[in-house]
Amino acid sequence: MTPEIGCTDEAARPLRADAARNRALILETAAEVFAEHGLDAGYDEIARRAGIGVGTVYRRFPERSELVQALFETRIDEIVAIAEESQRNEDAWAGLTWFLEKALERQVVDRGLKEVMASTLQDGDHMSVGRERLGPIIEDLVARAQAAGSMRADVEATDLGVQLMLMSSLSTPDQPDLWRRYLALILDGLRARPDLSPLPLLAPADEAMHALMCNLHGREI
Repeated sequence: MTPEIGCTDEAARPLRADAARNRALILETAAEVFAEHGLDAGYDEIARRAGIGVGTVYRRFPERSELVQALFETRIDEIVAIAEESQRNEDAWAGLTWFLEKALERQVVDRGLKEVMASTLQDGDHMSVGRERLGPIIEDLVARAQAAGSMRADVEATDLGVQLMLMSSLSTPDQPDLWRRYLALILDGLRARPDLSPLPLLAPADEAMHALMCNLHGREI
């Protein structure tokens, strides 16, 4: 006998609610685990901390790329919000330096975010979304600072991407904020001055920089 539609919906409703709660719990826990151990952290550790079976994690996110994609959307929203706030600063140089500082603050304490920003999973979808949203804003921050005469004219937006990637790894147990020393050095190098020598070679194109980041972090493109 075919069950009545009303009864079927009522029986299914708690399952959907449980699934939604488990998904939210997995995402919250995975964010903590990835922040500490990076994107290669095991599902078993996520399940243990969340207090659920590892099978539940696999049912909600059969592919690791799906889990990272879900987390990346929130993380990229945070970085984009920082960049957009920087754009609203009337002082173009102050806006650019504030963006670099705040983006680094988040990446240094969140290993998962750092790896997501610097590399990609095999399909690369989440990284292309990140580039589409964040890339134009960074280009605008650079263009504004150069138009104001505060930033050297031969710097490209991709140069900042390389520098962010490198500085996000500059942290030690004794000096967790060691990156601030090198940010100060890099900012001095980015400033426009009449005595600067031209930069050698050209900045890498987007795809070349993407490949460089993946190679440095030992991930496939």
